[in-house]
Amino acid sequence: MSAARYIAIEGPLRVGKSSLAKALAARIHARTILDTEQNPHLEDFYKNASGAAFRTQMHFLFERFKQLSRAGLEHSHTPVVADYIFEKDKLFAYLNLTDEEASIYDGYYQYFHESVPAPDLVIYLKASPEVLRERIARKAVSAEAKISSDYLQETVRAYEHFFSHYRAADVLVVDTTKVDFVQNPADLEELLQELSRPVHGTQYFLPLGS
Repeated sequence: MSAARYIAIEGPLRVGKSSLAKALAARIHARTILDTEQNPHLEDFYKNASGAAFRTQMHFLFERFKQLSRAGLEHSHTPVVADYIFEKDKLFAYLNLTDEEASIYDGYYQYFHESVPAPDLVIYLKASPEVLRERIARKAVSAEAKISSDYLQETVRAYEHFFSHYRAADVLVVDTTKVDFVQNPADLEELLQELSRPVHGTQYFLPLGS
């Protein structure tokens, strides 16, 4: 398995981040850090309520900072697997906030970002908007049903753009469009086998599928 001590998994909604984080942590005897899904403003955000995007994003920013800054990532003797990177917060902020809101947000983000260490390895899971829509429907979270196809496409494009410029850690890019690590154990095992090899820079992995 990879020698990385701090591994983070990223990608758009319902691409399989948390499921992979738990499976990988079990395989390498790591502790997990799972992104919070609890946000008192999220329902209003999905309803496009006035000001809800800013309230939602600031809540996520503070919660993610508290979680990662208290995790002892720089001095942990046990491997750590997280299902997000801190930068995802800014990615969504720039998708959802007005220019004025983003300007306020950015001051807090820059201050917090300096205190959060980068992972050793990021696993970027990607999938087409159509596949993500199917997985959202299968998960059947009522609030997520309100997510528009346009917003889903914007999110996928934002992730693609972000990781085309990301250099803070080694990155393994995994196309999950034709595989499902949540539903198919063989697909998961194929990825775990790939992770037994070292990753340098940005590498791409296209699973064969079960």
